[in-house]
Amino acid sequence: MPNTYTQIHIQFVIAVKLREALIHQTFKERLHEYITGIVRNHGHKMIAINSMPDHLHLFVGFRPEQSISDLMRIVKGDSSEWINKEKFTKGKFRWQEGYGAFSYSRSQIPNVAEYIANQEEHHKKTSFLEEYKNFLEKFEVDYDVKYIFKPLE
Repeated sequence: MPNTYTQIHIQFVIAVKLREALIHQTFKERLHEYITGIVRNHGHKMIAINSMPDHLHLFVGFRPEQSISDLMRIVKGDSSEWINKEKFTKGKFRWQEGYGAFSYSRSQIPNVAEYIANQEEHHKKTSFLEEYKNFLEKFEVDYDVKYIFKPLE
């Protein structure tokens, strides 16, 4: 749309179903490339992407022609289908329902990108659940603990 100017930067956080440790080093980089392709093909800019075995962070320069929920539906659906087709995991791979989406100003881009790049180091001290609750509290998001990403039982 002419004369429409936006600057939207969103960090998305998605978890593997039941937070199982299914994102292995053997295909992690290929998964990042695949998801980056999805994001770019929908007109957005991938600023940073990284994952741990049980969750993934994407930092996206977001274009408002598409809804956040639509992009997440496509990213999660297409990537899980690809993981299953490539047989990267023994059983069926699925993402947990829902996602986190947190917006940042332009001045915060370097810090957020660095945070995502340093996930391995960060998670030596902080669990994913602690990290996610910290995001929700920092961004003052109302939440119910029973709906936060479910762990293995």
